[in-house]
Amino acid sequence: MANPPLRILQILRSPIGGLFRHVVDLSNGLIDCGHEVGIVLDGKFNNAQSDGLLNEIKPKLALGVHKLPMSRLLSISDITTPLKIRKLASSLNVDVLHGHGAKGAVNARFAKNKKSVALYTPHGGVLHFSKSSFGGKLYRLADRILLSRTNAVIFESKFAQEQFHAQIAVPKCLNPVIHNGLRAAEFVPVKANKNAKDFAFIGELRQLKGIMILLDALVNIRTANGKPATLVIAGSGPIRNQIEARINEPDLKGRVEMLGVIPAREVFTLGRCLVVPSLHESLPYVVLEGSAANRPIIATNVGGVSEIFGPTAKNLIKAGDKEALQIAMEKFLTDKDEAKNEAKMRQKHVKQTFFLDKMVKEIEATYYQAISNLT
Repeated sequence: MANPPLRILQILRSPIGGLFRHVVDLSNGLIDCGHEVGIVLDGKFNNAQSDGLLNEIKPKLALGVHKLPMSRLLSISDITTPLKIRKLASSLNVDVLHGHGAKGAVNARFAKNKKSVALYTPHGGVLHFSKSSFGGKLYRLADRILLSRTNAVIFESKFAQEQFHAQIAVPKCLNPVIHNGLRAAEFVPVKANKNAKDFAFIGELRQLKGIMILLDALVNIRTANGKPATLVIAGSGPIRNQIEARINEPDLKGRVEMLGVIPAREVFTLGRCLVVPSLHESLPYVVLEGSAANRPIIATNVGGVSEIFGPTAKNLIKAGDKEALQIAMEKFLTDKDEAKNEAKMRQKHVKQTFFLDKMVKEIEATYYQAISNLT
């Protein structure tokens, strides 16, 4: 007998970055499987790319788009919003509340009722908060307490699962590793254009992305013909002004171009090598996308990046190490053939492991298993 279609709410805080892309891809996949889906998010965040994704999927969302207050830091909305989501879920007769990130997870688990299941995908989430900070301690404690209201924790990488087990607890509920997946079109190779800069960075402009370390490493790098190496930066975020001030200093002036928020595959044509110097990550989409597009990549050994790099993981560098980053960037400029061979190996590995249909089917199966465990 076939499983009945489900009514599902995907809950997250900010509609930006890889987490939002994951929710949109998952929602589209679940809709294609015959389920009814809605999205709950904080309405304060927006940018052109995110608005485009939301507007594109909105007509397909049978349960609608619901914007409610969700502050990144502690606020009164941490009390009021779960109650509103609980009321919403009851009125929509929801079967599944799937929370993404720290705030999405708290809201999903507080909002569940006896007829629904609550699932949680960390996406780094609480583990991005310092262990010693008040917020970090509080959110880790909340995670432990809320595990009793959790029907499944879905980890997007083996690394995320191991860190959660070590820092929070080993869940008694379902807790599979289900890797993020890419669409078939994303495996079409992309080539840099003839006017491309030497390097490209794509991501949120935050300290944990390591962008300031990348800029410092760039200072002394020269190409084979002795010219100063160049960089394009795509993204937005809280340290944009700090970055702009840095690239206008004499040692970098004229060498770095800020692009704002544009699609990753477009950025891949504008830089010959993708650099991901993150200090912390979960399973970054930009590394998946770059690997699928057959682009050379320099990245730090954080989160689940080694799972994406697969057979080329030995070339990952230590996070926060400016000298190691500089050496890796200089190596790319002097041995591009090796970088291209590594890119081919990485694309093959990613194509075998990280594809969208697999991700959607495994998450769907986890929903049904969680529901069956209620009875």
